[in-house]
Amino acid sequence: MKLGYARVSTDDQDMLMQIEALKAAGVEDENIYKEHVSGMKKDRPELQRLLEFAREGDEIVVMKLDRISRSLKHLEELVESFEKRRIHFISLREKIDTTSAMGKFFFRMMGAIAELERDIISERTKEQLAAKKKSGIKLGRPRVDAEALEMAFALHESNRYSVAEITKKTGVSRTTFYDYLKNRPVS
Repeated sequence: MKLGYARVSTDDQDMLMQIEALKAAGVEDENIYKEHVSGMKKDRPELQRLLEFAREGDEIVVMKLDRISRSLKHLEELVESFEKRRIHFISLREKIDTTSAMGKFFFRMMGAIAELERDIISERTKEQLAAKKKSGIKLGRPRVDAEALEMAFALHESNRYSVAEITKKTGVSRTTFYDYLKNRPVS
């Protein structure tokens, strides 16, 4: 059975083009799962319903990859799950069709290239951090000046200033100020 998935991020976007493409690919209208939700959200009820409904031998069809997933990691997890369950995956725009040997190969190659890219970025980041550390550049969040924190606390104790005024006068962020108040040792 061919099952389709169409998704748009907001209610004012139109998914008609996706639905028409899925129908042209042989998906019956009643087998199209439609969703109005961001692709970055893990909790997508219609996608979950589709995944629970799909059976061995079914084909899940999307107009393009970013409709079913916005992250490569999630996409890889989905396709791995499809392979284990012997469900085929087809993306019309990218011409990926895991029902064929070439489609499976192409998808795996895309995944390998994406993994290589992630590894290169990770290596580059580690090298840059090591170079900064070697040059004496301090890493991490800057330390808050203890005097500024004490001044902020004194202003707060005077009951004459709002938190917004205190943070503006002292340069201490609102989050840091509240954290300091919460964890300040009692004298």
